[in-house]
Amino acid sequence: MYRLKNTVRDYAWGSTSLMADYLGLTPTGRPEAEMWLGAHAGSPSIALTGSGDTRLDELIAAEPEATLGAACRKAFGDQLPFLMKMLAAGSPLSLQVHPTQEQAAAGFAAEEDSGVPLTATQRNYKDPNHKPEMIVALTDFEALCGFRPAAQTAAIFDGLAALCTTSAIPVPEVIDQIRTTLRGHDEHTAIKSAFSQLIRGGPSVTEAVRATAEVIATGVPEGPFVSALKTAHQLNDAYPSDPGVLISLMLNRVSLRPGESVYLPAGNTHAYLHGLGIEVMASSDNVLRGGLTTKYIDVDELMRTVDFTPLPVPRLEPDSPRNGHRVWSPPFDEFQLHRIELQPGADSIDLPVGTPAVILVVAGTSTLHTAQASMVLGAGDSAFLTASEQSVSMTAASDEPVVAFLTTSGPPCSTGPLAAM
Repeated sequence: MYRLKNTVRDYAWGSTSLMADYLGLTPTGRPEAEMWLGAHAGSPSIALTGSGDTRLDELIAAEPEATLGAACRKAFGDQLPFLMKMLAAGSPLSLQVHPTQEQAAAGFAAEEDSGVPLTATQRNYKDPNHKPEMIVALTDFEALCGFRPAAQTAAIFDGLAALCTTSAIPVPEVIDQIRTTLRGHDEHTAIKSAFSQLIRGGPSVTEAVRATAEVIATGVPEGPFVSALKTAHQLNDAYPSDPGVLISLMLNRVSLRPGESVYLPAGNTHAYLHGLGIEVMASSDNVLRGGLTTKYIDVDELMRTVDFTPLPVPRLEPDSPRNGHRVWSPPFDEFQLHRIELQPGADSIDLPVGTPAVILVVAGTSTLHTAQASMVLGAGDSAFLTASEQSVSMTAASDEPVVAFLTTSGPPCSTGPLAAM
């Protein structure tokens, strides 16, 4: 096992306090958006070895069988199949969607063949992998996730039109067009057509966003969609006149309490709004943006990637096979997420073996034990556990409860006590 040093990315939407406050650390004064724990080439963790610091991706490449194990290599090749993050959203992220494996591989190859630099602002695909993901809330967490039914979205735009009339503001033509579109086709086509009209923007959409912000600012009466309208107002404050403000009305508004989660398959349009969570995904950085951003938006590629099927919020309940342990098993092969809580003086817990794993302690102080060594981890500390470890156990090392999150590879290559839960 190896202690890790991890990069904390300072994206502008990151919170300056959420991550540090939760871990009991001193804030840096800069936005702390994402702590990356894994081997993705974009910000690989650094493994502290006896011979010096080594990038985790290079450590794995040098000894793939020992670090990943035969089963994981067979399923995913010579790469760590997952990426774990602590994510702290102080303000809304962009509306975004992730490609399927086939779309990612084809898109990456096409951009490579075209000579588009990896660092180019107009680059869509940073790697050839898909990026299914899930997030477990550590604090109250707000998000947009997946499309509402067309009839429900039409009702929201009806309410918006009524507010305009009540406020003596002319109903923007775009809003009337969206209301008609959402009722004039089969549901999938209606949602796709409405989304396309909004994301392609133009002066009429910009004016509709401005009118929407103006009418909502006058006050929103209580009703079934008050949260959606207030969200649109907040988004316009962050991204004035952005088409994503109106697109947000088409999406499910999600509030997660600590310990609750959602998973996001390919094609799911989503945006995290505020809060701290543990995010796990296949090891990829492929993001196609659809609004609420100043970054590049490739509308045609986005339209090929989005799944316009309305679906319920994809919440994911953990299994709780024993006291203090929760296991989230999304319908993806690359990863599972475990939450482990140990009380002072409690018996040690055996961790998975035969699979690569990354562990992050978020509270208390713990000790990891293998046949060869022990390692003390406090809040904010992390480690990489190789597949070659024959046994790994964890104990509480102080008089405080320990809480840790452990990401392992998924069912194709997971073994051991927790992996079988």
